[in-house]
Amino acid sequence: MKRLLLLFTLNVIGAFTVAAQVTTPQTSSPSQETAISEGNWMIGAGLGSTNYNFSSETFNLNIFPKAAYFISDNVAVGAGVTLGLTSYDGGTNFLYGVAPLVRYYFPQGATATSRWFAEGNVGVSGNHVKDSSADQPVSLLLGVSAGYTHFITPSVALEATLGYNYTKADIEQGAGISGLGLGFGFQIYLPGKTIR
Repeated sequence: MKRLLLLFTLNVIGAFTVAAQVTTPQTSSPSQETAISEGNWMIGAGLGSTNYNFSSETFNLNIFPKAAYFISDNVAVGAGVTLGLTSYDGGTNFLYGVAPLVRYYFPQGATATSRWFAEGNVGVSGNHVKDSSADQPVSLLLGVSAGYTHFITPSVALEATLGYNYTKADIEQGAGISGLGLGFGFQIYLPGKTIR
């Protein structure tokens, strides 16, 4: 009986020891100051306007890859690409564009793992509608957005943005991407060589 009680006690202690050693996944990293420093690079993508309309059988997906270089602490300049696909019964509409961008991370309201930022871009966009003469090959693209980024590792961050985009691409068909948009994405911050 004593051996059984001793064996039971050792098993309970062992179970608590194993449970104490199990780690939870990392959900934040207090390193955002180094990631957004002068000389570093930022690459990533955003995802927005993804939906499927059951009544009109329309599928819509927009992806926004981007890359930027930090010209000073908190300020990055680069370029972004707009790629969008709308598929509907009887055809497709492909949106495309490229725009230089400027992003600024606000020091006010920052925490050890997150930052607020603002981003603006100006560029060109266009569209291709299958079997249509209503293509708008080149159009002005303007965008401004505000967002929140949360660092999950020293070099990877998740972000959410709310912004306004304006383009006349395919405006005659009512399919331009002008308007408010909510997006989610990720960025990877790579250390670079500071030029002084």
